[in-house]
Amino acid sequence: MPENKHKKIPDNLLSFIPRSGFDPLLDDMGWDNVVIYPIPSDASQRRYFRITKGDEAKDSYECVMLMDAPPEFEDVGPFLKIARHLKNLGFSAPDIIGAIEADGFLLLEDLGENTFTFSLNTGMDETKLYALAVDALVRLHQMDADKTAPDWLVPYSNEKLLAEAALFPDWYMPAVGLDDLNQKERDDFDAAWLNVLDGIDANTQTLVLRDFHVDNLVLMEEREGIAACGLLDFQDAVIGHPAYDLMSLLEDARRDINPQLKAEMLTRYHTGIGTKNIESFNSAFAILAANRHAKVIGIFTRLFVRDNKPVYLGHIDRVWKLLEQSLAHPALAPVNAWFKKYVPAEMRVTPKNTGGQ
Repeated sequence: MPENKHKKIPDNLLSFIPRSGFDPLLDDMGWDNVVIYPIPSDASQRRYFRITKGDEAKDSYECVMLMDAPPEFEDVGPFLKIARHLKNLGFSAPDIIGAIEADGFLLLEDLGENTFTFSLNTGMDETKLYALAVDALVRLHQMDADKTAPDWLVPYSNEKLLAEAALFPDWYMPAVGLDDLNQKERDDFDAAWLNVLDGIDANTQTLVLRDFHVDNLVLMEEREGIAACGLLDFQDAVIGHPAYDLMSLLEDARRDINPQLKAEMLTRYHTGIGTKNIESFNSAFAILAANRHAKVIGIFTRLFVRDNKPVYLGHIDRVWKLLEQSLAHPALAPVNAWFKKYVPAEMRVTPKNTGGQ
């Protein structure tokens, strides 16, 4: 069993250990012995561990989170910068306790195990949780964009959105036997998306967290107001349209959401923010939703085909329904026409998991 003065790992978890090299972070805290527990992984190369202190530890934290992000896959710099930015804005991002940035190790405040997903699965009132998340977005979007979306953030440009949509033909279409697109057909795909993306109001900009959904939110009942909504997984934040995070919350790739609840939360948002042009907002919502759902279908397929993670295949049927719902909006007409021509209804399926991957 790997063990030194710092690390004690339960026997049944020995296959889930962080890379070596983070001991100096524990030294700085005065933690002479700890127990390390892995947190279930997501679709990224990052791994998280909950570290609980032993009796000799002198720090006030009872436990902390270790982010182990191999630098060949990810730079932890954006996480550090955006976490501090969110804290300065008054939101409950984790405190940064320590960092070995070059090696991809961060020690973070542990916001707890009570994610919104866990809360929902244990019977917490759904409306209350979604209302808290919507209220957090309202607060963020009410702030001056010069304060929330500084120029060091990357804009969510049409080119970036197009590159994400391209994951659909790059990964999903070959996986279901639609791998014969020629250059003109790919050019038509790009042109249709750029045509549609140009319809988003570029004058409405804010900080976009990009993965704002129940898996990445933590209920912190000891805090008041929007501070009760803990924020995780925001390192890919950009400057973009405020509809994006609301859409990410209400059109969740991993969870079915009652249409009545979605309508209630949309009304709550618009009432809270005082939306002046709901038609323009709804158009942006539909365009960004279609873009995200096409991207997610591509990513979930890539996780299966390239990374041997078939678990995400179970969500593709849901995401297809969300994509088709978005494509029905008039603002998506050019993209909808492309999908009708090149991805007929009978091919809108889940790639087969033969068990041989």
